Amino acid sequence: VQLVESGGGLVQAGGSLRLSCATSGFRFGDYALAWFRQAPGKEREGIACKSRIDGSAFYQDSVQDRFTMSSDDAEKTGYLQMFSLKPEDTAVYYCGVAFSGECPILLDGDAYRLSVPHLDRTGQGTLVTVSS
Repeated sequence: VQLVESGGGLVQAGGSLRLSCATSGFRFGDYALAWFRQAPGKEREGIACKSRIDGSAFYQDSVQDRFTMSSDDAEKTGYLQMFSLKPEDTAVYYCGVAFSGECPILLDGDAYRLSVPHLDRTGQGTLVTVSS
């Protein structure tokens, strides 16, 4: 199982960017695909995931209505379209997969969160920098 992210770069606040996650070594349609990020000095934050069981999508509040997941199953590639980028979106972005096909969403206090440690494979990441 291999995942390779691309598409990161420098963008001004308010701009858009599309990240790609090229995969190989498994049946793309079997695993849930997820995205998470890690900003400098901060913990990893799960931001989006799409289930292969029921097709439902999860987005963290911080990116809800600004980021959208999609995929090209024939190309075995997932995408994260990011709009209205903010300086606080600056981070290394990673894609990952969950072998179960389900998104590992856990209740953390009073909020649901994508559990990054429960992803089975992840890529090396691509850096996104949003300037103010």
